[in-house]
Amino acid sequence: MHRSGIQSFYLYACKFVYRRQITFMKQDIRNIAIIAHVDHGKTTLVDQMLRQSGTFRENQLMVERVMDSGDLEKEKGITISSKNTAIHWKGTKINIIDTPGHADFGGEVERILKMVNGVILLVDAAEGPLPQTKFVLRKSLALGYRPIVLINKIDRKDARPDEVLNMIFDLFVSLDADDNQLDFPVLYAIGIQGIAKQDLEEEGTDLSPLFDKIIDHIPPPDQISDAPFKMLVSNVDWNDYVGRIAIGRVEQGIIKTNQEILLLHRNGVQKEKAKATKLFTFNGLVREPVEAAHTGDIVALAGYADVEIGDTLTHISDPTPIEYYDIDQPTMAMYFRVNNSPFAGREGDYVTSNMIKDRLMKEIRTNVSIRVEQTDNPDIFRVAGRGELQLAILTETMRREGYEFAVSRPEVIFREIDGRHCEPFEEVVVDVNTEYSNKVIDNLQKRKGIMTSMVKEGENNRIEFRVPSRGLIGFRGEMLTETRGTGIMHQQFHEYGPFAGEIPGRTRGALISLEQGDVTSYALEGLQDRGQFIVEPGDPVYAGQVAGINNRSDDLVINVVKKKNLTNHRATQSADAVKISQAKKMSLEQCIEFIDKDELLEVTPKSLRIRKLYLDHNDRKRAEKKKELV
Repeated sequence: MHRSGIQSFYLYACKFVYRRQITFMKQDIRNIAIIAHVDHGKTTLVDQMLRQSGTFRENQLMVERVMDSGDLEKEKGITISSKNTAIHWKGTKINIIDTPGHADFGGEVERILKMVNGVILLVDAAEGPLPQTKFVLRKSLALGYRPIVLINKIDRKDARPDEVLNMIFDLFVSLDADDNQLDFPVLYAIGIQGIAKQDLEEEGTDLSPLFDKIIDHIPPPDQISDAPFKMLVSNVDWNDYVGRIAIGRVEQGIIKTNQEILLLHRNGVQKEKAKATKLFTFNGLVREPVEAAHTGDIVALAGYADVEIGDTLTHISDPTPIEYYDIDQPTMAMYFRVNNSPFAGREGDYVTSNMIKDRLMKEIRTNVSIRVEQTDNPDIFRVAGRGELQLAILTETMRREGYEFAVSRPEVIFREIDGRHCEPFEEVVVDVNTEYSNKVIDNLQKRKGIMTSMVKEGENNRIEFRVPSRGLIGFRGEMLTETRGTGIMHQQFHEYGPFAGEIPGRTRGALISLEQGDVTSYALEGLQDRGQFIVEPGDPVYAGQVAGINNRSDDLVINVVKKKNLTNHRATQSADAVKISQAKKMSLEQCIEFIDKDELLEVTPKSLRIRKLYLDHNDRKRAEKKKELV
């Protein structure tokens, strides 16, 4: 080919690429996060948004709460990790991020807010704004966002949308919202039916008012197309075929597949220079491969083995990192250790310290609010997180993956602030029937809680407390017992404050198995007056395992495997029918709340066993003497 021909081809190619870029630039984009307290209807709302935007065909089978893809999310009815999706409405692409509503997963919420340009604040029309609402709203207002307020579940019998709107306005004022933010738009919704409306008196047929409000109210991302490419990594995923996948919003410029990009640590140190081997944008619930992506879009790209949340991906001509919006630090820790009980290795697939360590290291790559430290003992790892639930979710996830290990009682993380010994405090809201209010108040005051307000709402009282985090360990179970299962508790980290003093521990001791064997009906029948059992006839137990809860405050060693002496008249043990009280079955969260400082929870894919740290009775006595001497 002649030189002039090569030049002509080159110019044509450049014009073609330029035209493709211009076409891509014209795409109108909105990036939003849906934030609310747990169970206020975020995920259900997103289901309807996907349906009504035409993302799914009319005859396509679609499961409910499709954004909660994990088994634990479906079982518990909560969102644990944020999910990305995108819909198209009237020529505009709307990237939607469904964020967790539980306080323990606030680390997800904080970093996700950096990916969006606005938020939908979803509030239950009966419950009103709760602690997590306040927590996330504060973060959003600090970033300058003007939320769209969506009052959901207006079809509830106890709905009070006008009161809730006043509560939301008061909340905005208390969080120092400026005049512009106080002038927030309000919509009313029945999320499960896919209805949104501007006014309560309107009939309402679909979510069109919500889609239109998003496009009109949420600003599009800044279109900085002529600057070098730059992106903050807000999330990290894994794929067996392409390895680690970085997810974030393109802050400026254009990214193309196979383009050479720098990976920078948040401190500016270069970690890697490589090519973006795969590039995806979001459409509905799938990732679509694309050749290029532009400023403002949320993308996923592969090619960087070392990428972590908070890193910056940038053009080689501009090796400067984007400021990372750091998250709050963990407030609670547990020790994960190799299971060393007599039943160790019987029920799990992954039991060694290296296997457990590798799994924990994998967790911190994608979970920004978890910290893992190796202790002096190679078989024990200190895992810190944002709360009991988050650590319990990690424990349950590992258990379902086939891991076998043991965990300790949760403990709070203390800090020295201005020379003072400080501990984390929680903001606690309890909705409880009036007749049980005094019991709840007395219990929280014993745990060093300070009541900040009490409001009567019908037959219930809404009581707000400020309580040390360590005072809440085990409280939920006691509260449910005191209120006969009717009390509802919400909690949220508030701040670090001066040490509040000693807090009484568990009020009832443990019934401890004397020896190894299978639990017998005969043994339990003779011990029923000692307390409540957590094992049943036929269950295998070992010496040092907790078999029940003592009626008294001290521990008691008992023989739950004792067999009846057989005679000529009784050839088998089943000769006499016995009546035994039903065993107390505890979930993993209840077990974690129950265990004391000198106990562990043995976790396997099949079983949960509470045991003493020292299985031998004499070892326990020696440890107790050492503790007294100290």
